[in-house]
Amino acid sequence: MSIKPAPAEGFETVVPVLIVGAGAAGLSAALAAREAGAEVAVLERDSISRGSTELSAGLVPAAGTPLQREAGIIDDAEAFAVDIRHKNGDTADAAIVALVAHEAAPAIEWLADTYGLPFSLVHDFDYPGHARRRMHGVPSRSGVELSDRLNAAAEAAGVLILTEATVAVLFSDDGRTIRGVEISRPDGRTETIGCQALILACNGYGGHPQLVAEHIPQMAGSFYFGHPGNRGDAVLWGAALGARLMHMSGYQGHGSVAHPFGVLITWAVIMEGGFQINSKGLRFSDESRGYSEQAAVVIAQPTGIAWDIFDERIAAIARQFEDFRQAEMSGAVIRATSVAELAMCTHVPPDRLAATLDEVERLKTGVGSDGFGRMWAGASPLTPPYCAVRVTGALFHTQGGLAVDTQARVLDRTGAALPNLFATGGAAVGVSGPDASGYLSGNGLLTAVVLGRLAGAAAARLSATCA
Repeated sequence: MSIKPAPAEGFETVVPVLIVGAGAAGLSAALAAREAGAEVAVLERDSISRGSTELSAGLVPAAGTPLQREAGIIDDAEAFAVDIRHKNGDTADAAIVALVAHEAAPAIEWLADTYGLPFSLVHDFDYPGHARRRMHGVPSRSGVELSDRLNAAAEAAGVLILTEATVAVLFSDDGRTIRGVEISRPDGRTETIGCQALILACNGYGGHPQLVAEHIPQMAGSFYFGHPGNRGDAVLWGAALGARLMHMSGYQGHGSVAHPFGVLITWAVIMEGGFQINSKGLRFSDESRGYSEQAAVVIAQPTGIAWDIFDERIAAIARQFEDFRQAEMSGAVIRATSVAELAMCTHVPPDRLAATLDEVERLKTGVGSDGFGRMWAGASPLTPPYCAVRVTGALFHTQGGLAVDTQARVLDRTGAALPNLFATGGAAVGVSGPDASGYLSGNGLLTAVVLGRLAGAAAARLSATCA
């Protein structure tokens, strides 16, 4: 990745608004920019434009939506912002937190009403840290479907999406204003494209082992469940341009990735009354704190492995997610008709597993207190057949990145906005603060969609003044 002066001979093509990355952030930005009247091109290194979004459950949290009201849920942006701040310990930019909390519901309605995305509310279980049920997703509850629907909407809106187009160079005459980019093709050809505004929507640096080791040492060498294209391009370009980098130690992990299958197991299996044990048959944490911080906790167990323990009732809830259905089809979900059979299938000491299960069930009835601090009130008992999945912890995506203002303009180290550079999604610093524990479920797609929409609109306005 490099910054070079603009080519003396000019650019082969000029597009007013260029976007690097075709995940939810980039495509939301493209739709907003096109809606504002700008000509837009999205540059995607992969042959299929899905980005990191395809690896997610495709859920966007929003407060005060019509879908919530239809479900009888009373919620608003202020309550949402409180939950975000509580989870991150008030370490994120307060203005950005307030912005994304207030703009999430309008963004969901915009995608639904204008572009036909068939969102529905996840109404049958709670996500850790959310005081209300506010997760919105497409029917399959998969990032693949969300990506494909955004792609279809962008193409119908006249957005040019160039796949197999890796951005290798940014052109800047003065070290601040972006003049264009150079893309490379799989066959070695290169092309130059000029622009009036550039939006970086190419996620973070989870796929750059050296940057991970530098900024998130506790996850160095861990299983990376994110997109391999997340190589830190945005932060490296930004640093070279004098941009401010913030909360580079922040990340989203997940403590429940089926091993060795590499399939995400929804945290619903825990939040609905399940729990985790290690190879000794013992619980080792308060699993309800959140799946992000649980990643490092699971990795710290013997051999970095744990077991999710739940039952068929919970499996039925989890089955609404495409990932869980894939896990079942692949054989990752083990079933047992008794505790003894469950112990045999999971290769843990049967007496310890029985004692752990007995303790959990006592706690659910209000007898005793959980030594790890988990609150079990209202949790249903587990009944045979029992289910188990062998899991490990993983790094999903980084939450640190380029500092931005409320129009998603990239800020320099003095706090001033760079003239025509924007960042959204994982390229921009998120609202999770500097630690994995600050990640509130859905924070990644929240900032991707909301900041993407704002970046696209702002970039279109800027490009119009340059015409």
